[in-house]
Amino acid sequence: MGKRTRFIGMLLAVCMATGMTACGTKNSENENEKQGPKQETQQEEKKDGTRTIVDSMERKVEIPEEVDSIVCLNVTSLRYTCYMQAEDLVVGVEDYEQKQSITRPYNYINYDTFKDLPIVGNNGEHYIEEIITADPDVIMMSSLGNCDADDVQKKTGIPVVVIPGSDQMMDENVYETFRIMGEVYDKEDRAEELITYLEDVKKDLDSRTKEIPEEEKGTVYVGGVSFKGAHGFEGTEANYAPFSAIYAKNLANETDQKGAFNIDLEQVLAWNPEVIFVDFNGMELINQHYRENPDFYKQLKAVQEGKVYSQISFRSSASNLDMALADTYYAGTVLYPENFADVDPAEKADEIFEKLLGEKFYDTLKENGYEFRQVQIGE
Repeated sequence: MGKRTRFIGMLLAVCMATGMTACGTKNSENENEKQGPKQETQQEEKKDGTRTIVDSMERKVEIPEEVDSIVCLNVTSLRYTCYMQAEDLVVGVEDYEQKQSITRPYNYINYDTFKDLPIVGNNGEHYIEEIITADPDVIMMSSLGNCDADDVQKKTGIPVVVIPGSDQMMDENVYETFRIMGEVYDKEDRAEELITYLEDVKKDLDSRTKEIPEEEKGTVYVGGVSFKGAHGFEGTEANYAPFSAIYAKNLANETDQKGAFNIDLEQVLAWNPEVIFVDFNGMELINQHYRENPDFYKQLKAVQEGKVYSQISFRSSASNLDMALADTYYAGTVLYPENFADVDPAEKADEIFEKLLGEKFYDTLKENGYEFRQVQIGE
């Protein structure tokens, strides 16, 4: 007999025992007054084995005292569950997780764990019947997507806990996500370990870059940034997380845009950045554009001087925290070589992957064509 069947049976029994004509019917005030201490004891017993938490939407959610199984809905939910070392709890995944992707390290590393699990959604679309069949103790839902938590909870009869998720690196949403998951998964120590690590990274980056005078910083542009798919050289981002973390002079910040967007390439030419980074996910489109418009690229000072460098794509169905941090350190070694003289980007990347996902991953990236290096556009 499954947990859901047992739950319904118990619920019917409670309904009959309390004299309710229907499960959703409440007793009158007079009936409650007559029931006295015995009924109060029964109500306490019904709460045995459960606990109440408050999720990121300030919803009070009653969950089992011990959570042994979950499904993750919406982007970042499964990713951060893997960072929390709780992937063994997962009993259902969204369909895109059953295709192994090098651009999502959590997926690539845990692919054998996820590949044969039931499919419970499609990147924002929630498959109610499949979720009920998977029968998790708790549904973890990121607010980055179709966040219909109350509706899903009502339709499935399964508690839904909402996390904020994050498309950045070291913001409060990241920390809140870890803390909520730590409480649900009974892994508070792991949550605090990750938060402490990220705070240490932030302090380290600040100590290397925060006091660098603006006049000593070169201008920088990033092209080929992934957002809702691959983009060419025009794809860039204001407040690009790896640049913001090292106080780089990101030219896209001079626009009125927020986040990722496509820029007029004439503006890039007018800026003529001193250093250019390119996202590997956009390289095919960038190289195609180079073949059609070589003169555009040849006018760029960074191209002329060989100051074009890679960024390993960190955004794939939202941001991969591990890749973004690794990109940050590599960008630091390029833009401020003296301040990052003690950093080997590959070794630092492996430290980050090992901390977040439990194993080194840089060599795997390199074998698949993703690495930190100087780039020749059009090669």
